[in-house]
Amino acid sequence: MKDVILGIDIGGTNTKFGFIDRDGIILTQGEIPTTEGETVHDFLRFLYQEVQTKYKKIEDEAKVIGVGVGAPNGNFYTGTIENAPNLKWHGSVALVELLQAYFKLPVYLTNDANAAAIGEMIYGGAKNMKNFVVVTLGTGLGSGIVVNGELVYGHDGNAGELGHTLVNVKGSGRVCGCGRRGCLETYVSATGIKRTVYKFLADYTDYSELRGVSFNDLTAEMITQAAKRGDKIAIDCFEYTGKVLGMKLADTVAHLSPEAIFLFGGLVRAEEFLFDPVRYHMEKNLLSIFKGKVKILPSGLGLNNTAVMGAAALAWKELERTRVE
Repeated sequence: MKDVILGIDIGGTNTKFGFIDRDGIILTQGEIPTTEGETVHDFLRFLYQEVQTKYKKIEDEAKVIGVGVGAPNGNFYTGTIENAPNLKWHGSVALVELLQAYFKLPVYLTNDANAAAIGEMIYGGAKNMKNFVVVTLGTGLGSGIVVNGELVYGHDGNAGELGHTLVNVKGSGRVCGCGRRGCLETYVSATGIKRTVYKFLADYTDYSELRGVSFNDLTAEMITQAAKRGDKIAIDCFEYTGKVLGMKLADTVAHLSPEAIFLFGGLVRAEEFLFDPVRYHMEKNLLSIFKGKVKILPSGLGLNNTAVMGAAALAWKELERTRVE
């Protein structure tokens, strides 16, 4: 019987989980809506039930020894989710304590983007890198930063909030879920590109298959497919999104001088429609000493498993550290 970790990725829209061994093999996995239930207790009860259902399929061959969780505003030091703007649970949520009550196992929590960075470092395209950044493009925009082989948490566990750096410095930018205006994630995320589509549809008269689609029905995947079919509005929206992201990544390079920046999330499915403008505008805005040195890459773990594997990798890393100590 092999040891496995339960990796959980709590996103703004969906929560994914999987049972993962030390080699990064997922034995089985599942997914539920993060919006399930009215309270965090309702959500965790439903999550536990789904996890147990999946575990029954492998319980004869695997033993769960720990739980790793990636979540928006997940704090590694405190074990809490603190005022996550894209979750409906407000205030401070003692997630580690609540999950330990269900699973009776060691539980480790970090920011969802930090989890993705750990997964990229241990299992993905950053295996041999000491300095890199992972940018997650989901409901919001998160980032995990690795410097000299170590994840950067900062003094309070909240480092790496690239999504809440400002794009519009005049204070008149888009309203963000955090309560401020002009945050990067209001322009570069699944939600951000939807907002861009509606602005472009209002500002331009070009034909678009996206006209007539309500905001609530519109998805980033619909915009991606429209772009691949040659829809000008969709293509222009990715160009604009890539420009904004590329410019901000030039700032990130100036701060950190990473070897590579990995992009992960649904928007990555747009492929060259996103990556080409990101690369162009980052290079255009780089200080000369950094030009031609930083790669923009898709996650090496694929689109669906990065954060879940990263959450599991966090637990593996911490359990092994405890054993050594």
